[in-house]
Amino acid sequence: MNIDPNITKYLMKVKISTDGIVEKPDVVGAIFGQTEGLLGDELDLRDLQKSGKIGRIEVDIESKNGKSEGVVYIPSGVDQVETSILAASLETIDRIGPCKAKVEVLEVEDIRAVKREKVIERAKQILEKMLETNKSLGEDLIQSVKSKVENAEITAYGQDKLPAGPALSSSESIIIVEGRNDVLNLLKYGIKNTIAVEGTNISKTISQLTKAKTSTAFLDGDRGGDLILKELLQVADLDFVARAPAGFEVEELTYKQVVKALRDKMPVDQYLASHGMQEELKTLNSNKAETNNQKPPREAARAVDQPQAEVKEASPQSAETNGARNDGSRNIFKLVDEASQTKEVRFYDGSWELVGKLPLNEVIEKYDTVEKKYSRVVSGGIVSQRLLDTVYSSGVRELYGVKTGHITKRPADIKIITKDLGRN
Repeated sequence: MNIDPNITKYLMKVKISTDGIVEKPDVVGAIFGQTEGLLGDELDLRDLQKSGKIGRIEVDIESKNGKSEGVVYIPSGVDQVETSILAASLETIDRIGPCKAKVEVLEVEDIRAVKREKVIERAKQILEKMLETNKSLGEDLIQSVKSKVENAEITAYGQDKLPAGPALSSSESIIIVEGRNDVLNLLKYGIKNTIAVEGTNISKTISQLTKAKTSTAFLDGDRGGDLILKELLQVADLDFVARAPAGFEVEELTYKQVVKALRDKMPVDQYLASHGMQEELKTLNSNKAETNNQKPPREAARAVDQPQAEVKEASPQSAETNGARNDGSRNIFKLVDEASQTKEVRFYDGSWELVGKLPLNEVIEKYDTVEKKYSRVVSGGIVSQRLLDTVYSSGVRELYGVKTGHITKRPADIKIITKDLGRN
């Protein structure tokens, strides 16, 4: 059906049905004939068509079983009210040709609204394509610039020319990763004190660096990461271990994942103990004993990597404690065992005299109820960040327990000793 877009505002769709067979000219003739004079000269269909306000009438009719049925389409260029009146007048037609007829207006379609919908839909498609193209171009440009900057920043360190970040030499703490792509990914997030081992054959460059700097091994969360960790433990002097989530590689981590993994890093001995790597832990402790007097001091480096300095070894004092002489860590741990059996936190003064005690599950809430005569606290459970904060704020500078929980803030002037790892 041809509709003149210059004159058409609305399209009247009219259903017709007759009790006999009629043809298109019969329908058109009935429309003009039976509405003539009905609405006055201003709304006469013939005059409106002559003036171009009503378009060509299209008839789609079909005859079957001695009856005819179809739809008539009448384009209108007059306003909404006038079009409605014209549409209603068509329902007064009761005969078409020699046959009785029934006429019903199906709908009056707003052609402009339909056009607007088409415009909106098409505009949406065009805009989406533009945005996609521009986004792709923008991302490609940004990625290209980033890639060039990152590759410009990456350095070849040492005789082995290992991939490294530009701040490796100047930083007092370093992060050891597996490969070049790991270094690039961390550079993308502004982490520049990195170096890659480039395989399980760990070079002397790495070994020498770990002796002079606080070192964190940041490894993939797969078997390959396990193997490299074991190799590093043999030849390097690690301080901390951080791992990517299981099944992930460092090179594919997002910023949030990188931050979380590094925030959750663990002291190497604590990591080995918590992951059932007892043989590696023995080897580590043996190596530490052998190299303890040879390794350069790294207190300053450790402070850079972890603002709260490492706690000092406690010096067990000779004093009577509930009938048991405290002559070393063994007897301190005996007190820890006793507290563990009774599920308590115990409070001692400077002479190891018991001042008070609280149930483990109530110690934080009832801490202030203990008389302030104590300077040492022995926990029969985990030394948590919450317990550490609580005892430190009360002036305690010696804290003992069964094992260490997840501690991220450790003041420099408090001793923490636990049974699982000794000094922590």
